[in-house]
Amino acid sequence: MSCDLANGRLEVCKTAVGGIDAIYFVNFGDYTGITYDGTNTDVIDSVAGVSTLFKFELKGTNSFDQVVNSSRENGTTFVEQTLTFTLKNQDITTHKIAKLFAYGRPHVVVRSRNGSYFFAGLEHGMEVTTANVSNGTAMGDLNGYTFTMVGQEKLLANFIDVTSETTLAAAFGAATIDNN
Repeated sequence: MSCDLANGRLEVCKTAVGGIDAIYFVNFGDYTGITYDGTNTDVIDSVAGVSTLFKFELKGTNSFDQVVNSSRENGTTFVEQTLTFTLKNQDITTHKIAKLFAYGRPHVVVRSRNGSYFFAGLEHGMEVTTANVSNGTAMGDLNGYTFTMVGQEKLLANFIDVTSETTLAAAFGAATIDNN
């Protein structure tokens, strides 16, 4: 049967950390092809057709979660991908970006604090479900933007076979990484 397990897993050492430290946006539909690892379709080797990855550095409480939803009654399985991130300090440029996030449905590369890269919203993109622009109340409160983006995909977000931002740009066909 095609859904039988092929291997098990031993308990791993406690060497991982949680969180994400950067996200990179690709405008929806910009990529023209994906090449997967020859032995593992959960791993992307390269992405064609992308000229620019728009980078946002993150610090603090930001998250990327994936929930597998499976229904025996309906015979369906899908993954809900949720990205929550905060951009600090309000400015004119980020106001415009917030509007474009809300209007579009970009693909998102997520870099974990463990150095793994994931391609979220691969087929359908990710959409803003909430964007909170906050001035805070007290002097120490957030002045900035908190976004929640959600995507629904057939599979978990693929790993991208890269180890650094340089190899990420190369995997995306020598794409420019724009962080301005």
